[in-house]
Amino acid sequence: MIPIRDENPTRTVPYVVYLLIVVNVLVFIIDEIGGRTVPPGVEVGTFWDYSMVPRQVVTGNPDIPVQIRTDRAVVTIPHNSPSPVWITILTSMFLHGGLLHIGGNMLYLWIFGNNIEDVLGHTKFLIFYLLGGFAAAVAHIVSAPMSQVPTVGASGAIAATLGAYVVLYPNSRVICLVFLGFFVTTVAVPAVVVLGLWIVLQVLNAAAGGGMTPGGGGVAYWAHIGGFAVGVAGILLLGGQRLIRGRRGRNYQNYWSED
Repeated sequence: MIPIRDENPTRTVPYVVYLLIVVNVLVFIIDEIGGRTVPPGVEVGTFWDYSMVPRQVVTGNPDIPVQIRTDRAVVTIPHNSPSPVWITILTSMFLHGGLLHIGGNMLYLWIFGNNIEDVLGHTKFLIFYLLGGFAAAVAHIVSAPMSQVPTVGASGAIAATLGAYVVLYPNSRVICLVFLGFFVTTVAVPAVVVLGLWIVLQVLNAAAGGGMTPGGGGVAYWAHIGGFAVGVAGILLLGGQRLIRGRRGRNYQNYWSED
């Protein structure tokens, strides 16, 4: 089941969501174009050294080598992060490991981010997004403080956005692609089901021991969980459903009806 859009109109243009998507895509293109080879023959991107390595952040040592899994084995390669190393918590949010990685992240940001930006406003949403990504990275570091596996991706920040969305719009209809063998159809599913299943899968995978280890699946499940939890807590602290109740009458006359 792949979400492709929601039926949840907005009052404002989501400029920050657009900007984040453009920046992520541009960084991805530059990263791919300027790739290089490092010993023992591993291809890395232009911004390789700006990925986050938990052990580097914990120790403050930007020169700790990293471990990655290739087709043949787990190899150790150099990684020289900028100083201070904690900056990579932020820079890694704008890096991605492939087309599917960035495509999936930007799709979720496109579908769910506009409504959260609409409620919070442009500046608050950007702060919420970045803090969510920062908290997600911290959750990942706590789960594996001595990991030497580099981490990239906006999924932690986007997970915070998903957490906020499920609090504010649990019953909003999300249109999803469903694959039934050779047949493909679409179904409308409440957001609480779509995003609830997503976070349950993250928890199950984390509990099963999957994640960012040299022999693991390469997914920072605890970052997703941490980001989602911070998104839920953050939007509740900011007012929760009260953020949209007052706006319905004033700003959403064309979209909402009362029985």
